Amino acid sequence: MNNLLQLKGRFEQASRSTDTFGPTNLPTGQSVNISKLQGLLKNLIDLQKDWQDQNLLPGALITVHYIKIAAKSNRLQALLGKGTSNPPNKSIVGAKFSFDTSPKHVITHYVSLNILTDSIKQLTHCINILNQQFNGEIDHDIIDKINKKEIPYTFQTIAKSNFLKIIVDAYYVEKFDVSIENAVFEHDAIITIYKTDVRTIQLLEKIGINILSSRIMDETTILLRPDELEILKTKAPFLIAMAVSDLSEITKDDFEFIDDSVVKINSPKNEPTIGVIDTLFDENVYFSEWVEYINMLSRDIPTDSDDYRHGTAVTSIIVDGPIFNPHLDDGCGRFKVRHFGVASGSSFNSFTILRNISEIVARNRDIKVWNLSLGSKLDINPNFISPEAAILDKIQFENDVVFVIAGTNLSSGETKTRALGAPADSINSIVVNSVNMDKQPSSYSRKGPVLSFFIKPDISYYGGDTKKPMRVCTPTGEAFVQGTSFAAPWIARKLSYLIDILGLSREIAKALLVHSATTWDKQQSDPTLIGHGVIPIHVKDIVHSQDDEIQFVIQGISEKYDTYNYNIPVPVVKEKHPFIAKATLCYFPACSRNQGVDYTNTELDIKFGRLDNKNTIKSINKNYQTEEYNQHIWEEDARSFFRKWDNVKHIRDTFTGKNRELKAYNNPLWGLSLKTKERLEERFGEGLKFGIVITLKEINGVNRIDEFIKNAQFRSWLVNKIDVDTRIDIFNIAEEEIEFE
Repeated sequence: MNNLLQLKGRFEQASRSTDTFGPTNLPTGQSVNISKLQGLLKNLIDLQKDWQDQNLLPGALITVHYIKIAAKSNRLQALLGKGTSNPPNKSIVGAKFSFDTSPKHVITHYVSLNILTDSIKQLTHCINILNQQFNGEIDHDIIDKINKKEIPYTFQTIAKSNFLKIIVDAYYVEKFDVSIENAVFEHDAIITIYKTDVRTIQLLEKIGINILSSRIMDETTILLRPDELEILKTKAPFLIAMAVSDLSEITKDDFEFIDDSVVKINSPKNEPTIGVIDTLFDENVYFSEWVEYINMLSRDIPTDSDDYRHGTAVTSIIVDGPIFNPHLDDGCGRFKVRHFGVASGSSFNSFTILRNISEIVARNRDIKVWNLSLGSKLDINPNFISPEAAILDKIQFENDVVFVIAGTNLSSGETKTRALGAPADSINSIVVNSVNMDKQPSSYSRKGPVLSFFIKPDISYYGGDTKKPMRVCTPTGEAFVQGTSFAAPWIARKLSYLIDILGLSREIAKALLVHSATTWDKQQSDPTLIGHGVIPIHVKDIVHSQDDEIQFVIQGISEKYDTYNYNIPVPVVKEKHPFIAKATLCYFPACSRNQGVDYTNTELDIKFGRLDNKNTIKSINKNYQTEEYNQHIWEEDARSFFRKWDNVKHIRDTFTGKNRELKAYNNPLWGLSLKTKERLEERFGEGLKFGIVITLKEINGVNRIDEFIKNAQFRSWLVNKIDVDTRIDIFNIAEEEIEFE
């Protein structure tokens, strides 16, 4: 087998061209008539009257219903905005999908009453212009002639650019209204209100709700009791952006206890530490010396033996799983655990855990990998991320850590699969579902996607089933169990091995795991149940490749719009490249929960492939989103085919056995390009780290890794072999305690 290679070199950075999108126009063959403008004008006038009659906010919350999933370039360009200092995109405070027949964007803005008045005025001018010069209707061809000055534009009431932008706005908008959330909960609820220019606590006081600061999570998220929520719904329902129950029942895992001999274990030395956030831990088990336990529950909360089973079982896998599951020996050794007990065995308060997790990570910065096998019985919402997942995503954007999350389970007796439970909707985390030993989804598996689009779970692993259960240690002895809770710890072990022992970045480590789960075949299994695939059991199968494969990792930082390197020397044989390829990209973007379905703030679009004679990358997935192709692509297709806005992207050729060599162009190098796109006005993508794993498969079975290494070094790449034994020796030496005489 070939070692994994690490390539270190320079990425070039280039800013985006300012004239990328061309002149403003409607789609070819489309038009806007005066009745459409009049309908939108009536919507805005009615909304203006309603907002002038209320005294709660100085501005107005306006919800825009689009005719489809709208790319940023198809959203409001003029209406609900005013000049370059206040573009409409800047006022977005929420986004979701409506599902009448097909998904459509529903986006909420918070704007001043002056901007609303100005939009009404501008729309009125547009109606007058359509009446005066265009017989009440304007289409793509007429706008094209206006842009080319073949049709003169002589109106002084509104600038030509604004007139055309409003016409295009009107085409993509179905209607304007106010969004009302009608949430009903029997217990306390975590409520997120739209962000406005009035502080949350002041808004609540105005409508008669007084809460302590301890029940405020951030500037828009609060914990309300049922009676308080009823007041909010009665007096200001338009403020509610999202609502979820605070009391989450934990998804159950099946325990079958057995009587067996006591296992023995040596004392820990310099092994890496994995963080575990779970139910309580029993310090009487045989491996307790390997675990540093911190109980985060209030002393006022009564506990019993059941509260210790789940957490102890999860930690037993991380410390010593291969000892009692030899068929899953991953070659990673043992790990120490810092275990934080944050929940009882049956339910947990999300609001309390949210506060605990932030504090736990902040105070334990030496830990890079965290395992969280708690999950809610309730389904995630298709229109917004859960508060638990959002805080995990925020933590991972701001800190160099990774969370491994269990994909949650069906309840006992359930046979029909349903959506994942929180926090398995965390986008930055590695979400793990369970499979049986035949690599088929376990009977208790729940499914994605998240926000109707993101691939979750990310990957799958063995979590036990009735035929081959997982063996764990609990406070009352060894037990046979099954559940996604017991698949996740195995992934946490592998992730810690890659990061803490082999010294890889979290971006590369996550990409390697996803990459190792993929094959050269077209995926047959359902990604909503299994993710990108099933991770290999032994870690050497992750950091090694077959003799006819060249596998290497590259990491970098996105600083500008285009981050690229056109210097990858894929071997050439008789003027051809006898290879197929696959690549996986991972990054940890900033996310905005108040943006609803438009959750990730930054998109990195990957292209990888040969350079043609125009020095353009012929991407292996035929990606034509970027401007050099000058082709239009609908937002739905960009998300479906090229995973636009997803922070994990896997592209690959399919090996059929009949693949042909690829033509080598005049410049026989391959190129890699990442295009950075932003949803919000803030540039969260600047300084964003990324990791890429690439595998080249020689279609004739020839091992060409030495030639690749030589050519890469000649092209100024620094090439390191990831030799597992050598890296372990380096880790052990680095962790040794030196005694000075």
